[in-house]
Amino acid sequence: MSQLATMEATGEESENESALETARRQLREAAAHVDIDPGVIERLNHPTRVVEVSVPIKRDDGSVDVFTGYRAQHDDVRGPYKGGIRYHPDVSAQECVGLAMWMTWKSAVMDIPFGGAKGGVVVNPKELSTREKERLTRRFAEEIRDEVGPHRDIPAPDMGTDGKTMAWFMDAYSMQEGETSPGVVTGKPPVIGGSHGREEAPGRSVAIIARETIDYYDMDIRDTTVAVQGYGSVGANAARLLDDWGAKVVAVSDVNGGIYDTGGLDTRTIPSHEEEPEGVMRQDAPNTVTNEELLELDVDVLIPAAIGNVLTLENADRIQADIVVEGANGPTTSGADRVLEERGIPVIPDILANAGGVTVSYFEWLQDINRRKWSKERVYNELESEMLSAWDSVREEVEAGDVHWRDAAYVVALERIGAAKEARGLWP
Repeated sequence: MSQLATMEATGEESENESALETARRQLREAAAHVDIDPGVIERLNHPTRVVEVSVPIKRDDGSVDVFTGYRAQHDDVRGPYKGGIRYHPDVSAQECVGLAMWMTWKSAVMDIPFGGAKGGVVVNPKELSTREKERLTRRFAEEIRDEVGPHRDIPAPDMGTDGKTMAWFMDAYSMQEGETSPGVVTGKPPVIGGSHGREEAPGRSVAIIARETIDYYDMDIRDTTVAVQGYGSVGANAARLLDDWGAKVVAVSDVNGGIYDTGGLDTRTIPSHEEEPEGVMRQDAPNTVTNEELLELDVDVLIPAAIGNVLTLENADRIQADIVVEGANGPTTSGADRVLEERGIPVIPDILANAGGVTVSYFEWLQDINRRKWSKERVYNELESEMLSAWDSVREEVEAGDVHWRDAAYVVALERIGAAKEARGLWP
């Protein structure tokens, strides 16, 4: 029996729970609250396909290295597969499947006509020159070209990739197709079909959902303290927007640690990772904290926005925040989820909170296929509307049944996916 099967049978949680283990466990737990054909749940436990490719590139010194790339496509019953591409040493097929499952749920929670996918290359992008990264991207695009397309599977940026990476990917795909196909990826620079507001969208949605949660629990945002682990695109944009709305952001961190000021930080003067890599600790502040210590600060709202599996069985009893809003994908293990629930600490799940990325990616795709650009103001207004609609759907599920926030979000997603699968049937 595999390690995953053993854990699922015994209910044991690994301290290093993978994205796939977490996603399957969450699916199983949420399914108990949904009146849905068990066959649908079984189908959703498995991806449609996982593609593994070799990606050879010539290094700047003339040598050749071969990297491994993946594209996992989970489900497309509601529309084309959708999900990011990451460049990271820990990319694996299993991780891509788990993250692809989350993309399926996010799209369904937001009621967007996309499915879920995820991919990446096993590489440390910091060890690549710009020219090597371009060669890697173009070759990877060619290796998975038959799997992607504007109406089949639409990649986007993720860890270790950015708008420039998507521009290279789109250009490589377009050259082989013989026509410019901006809709093959999202997260591109606006000058070649990207959407205004795409880069800040996940952080913006985290801030919107945090604001609604603060209000739901009868808290005044002007008296609310916030700690953000991970001052990258998601964390920095969420922190700055909450700061603008009157919240007191008291702690932020990057990979090297964090700064802490009970009087509140000026988030606009603290550079994000994109603005100044690893720049947080170079800022003046009364106190410094480790990333582990930041999670345990006595604050009203904690936003883990860096990496997965940071809230675990080991530290869940020490979390002092009143509310957790997930900015990263999978920052809370299932064991920590149970402990936090027992302690009465609501956890607003990633598939709702950071779904601004896939939402504005959808807006970008619409702009590309219709060849009509939206203003940043329209993007922001449309995003606000979509996030509030999704929030209301999940909130109503929380209030209607005996479920916590994560299960409520899954119930909303599963009901929509189940209805689509029932309507389409199983072929042949």
